[in-house]
Amino acid sequence: MSVSQPLRELISNCTLPANEARILLAHLLEKHYQLPRSALLSRDDMTLNVAAQEEWQSLISRRVIGEPIAYILGKKGFHNIELLVGPGVLIPRPETELLVDIALAEIAKLNKPTKILDLGTGSGAIALSIASASPLASVVATDQSAEALVTAQQNAKLLNLTKQVQFLQGNWYEALIQQSQFDVIVSNPPYIADQDPHLTQGDLRFEPSSALTDYGSGLSCLQAIISDADRFLQPGGLIAVEHGFDQSESVINLMKIAGLVDVQAHFDLAGHCRAASGRKLKNPII
Repeated sequence: MSVSQPLRELISNCTLPANEARILLAHLLEKHYQLPRSALLSRDDMTLNVAAQEEWQSLISRRVIGEPIAYILGKKGFHNIELLVGPGVLIPRPETELLVDIALAEIAKLNKPTKILDLGTGSGAIALSIASASPLASVVATDQSAEALVTAQQNAKLLNLTKQVQFLQGNWYEALIQQSQFDVIVSNPPYIADQDPHLTQGDLRFEPSSALTDYGSGLSCLQAIISDADRFLQPGGLIAVEHGFDQSESVINLMKIAGLVDVQAHFDLAGHCRAASGRKLKNPII
């Protein structure tokens, strides 16, 4: 092992983009020295010990081949919380925070204890963000992946939300123990079409394919969730789903066909239609 370079030189000489190098180096400083990220500036002449040097090289190598930074660090910030993540779960993305905001707005509107269902919870990102932000929320979160549920339950324990969020294993509504009705249903299901080139690019190459694609048109999971929503929503209850940037019209049509009312498109911060919502009729026509 060669003599370690100062932090500033490690960043400037790194083959990775500077912002990624800083993230990985800050992780090392916290892990090995219990130093905050600000040490990258305040102690930029500092050198790493042998163990940290070896791990630095390992982190760079993993990132160079494309492994997502979230998997390398083992964690990812989302909405108002930080989550453990790993190769068995989808990496939470900023656009999915839109679903959390929609649910929280509905809880604020109802202003009473609110039953939430999160379908396909993965790391627990949506369910735990909602529960963390609102003590009025009681959340049931489902996923067919046992591996994902282990991670979600770990996150719930770390966030002290085990009493507020219940996890069930199974495919969409099939996971529910009994016929239940909810005030809000939210879901970020697999919606990338099979053979979409994005599946072989960037972080998506490392994420579980079953959390990304339905191995078909990209609409089959959305259709299953939307078509059965009426059975699991309280009268007037809200369902909100995330979808692809080019699927808004199709998803809105699915909601209308399912008999949902007050159907709306929701835009992410980039200005793309990223979610759709609809309501069950308060007084169904007999």
